[in-house]
Amino acid sequence: MLTELGSKGGDVCRQAREGEIRCPLIVRPTSEDVITGELFGVLEALNPRWWVSDLLNEALGATRFRRQLYRRFQVKLWQKQPKFPGHLAPWSEGATEVDAILSWENPPTTVYVEMKYHSPLASKVSNYNGSGDYPADQLHRNIRVGLWRCGWYDEERLFDDRRDFALVLLARKRGEKRVTRYRDPARLRQDLPQSERILELPQLPFVGELQYSDVSKVLERNRARFGRAEKVLIDRLAAYLALKSAPRPPRASG
Repeated sequence: MLTELGSKGGDVCRQAREGEIRCPLIVRPTSEDVITGELFGVLEALNPRWWVSDLLNEALGATRFRRQLYRRFQVKLWQKQPKFPGHLAPWSEGATEVDAILSWENPPTTVYVEMKYHSPLASKVSNYNGSGDYPADQLHRNIRVGLWRCGWYDEERLFDDRRDFALVLLARKRGEKRVTRYRDPARLRQDLPQSERILELPQLPFVGELQYSDVSKVLERNRARFGRAEKVLIDRLAAYLALKSAPRPPRASG
């Protein structure tokens, strides 16, 4: 974060930006993974009581989560989930890697966060062979995998391990049309394979979106509740997210 704020992050050449060559740089300022690591590295260091519910409710546009002390709260990045089972879908797909997963146990809850920077959501995930009339984009894949992993598909299970579930798209700007589409429960059921096995959905709404500046606004709104060291982290994160929210510089001509 400090490297980029100090203008030391550098830039990739035109050929790399346009995909003509593979850039040898390991870390790029344009990498979604870098932003993910910086953002959740700070959030994980803050008291979750003062940001988790506020941030999720902002994303969902509803007071769905309450402020509380979170039991066994965890933030996990780039966690691969098991493959969506073949008996539930007319295609075979690979494992899903979720950018960030928030979880706690009172009540059992899992939140998937899909991170985006300059690149849009992929309209078709890998290994999707076009079978059936179901969406194949990243957001829908995370929804169906999350619903299955959290026990919302009616299957024979040794234990009742259903978990509350929510999905948040976090990008530079709001306005992703797929978020609106999947917030409609009737439309979502049409889009889910074997939706008749989903006897009920998680409490609505459970699909939402945030832009980077929303994170800064939520943290600033609760600033008085954080300690001195946390405020230093919040200020640096706000400056960093403002940098990443700025319009992309135009490419040099010629």
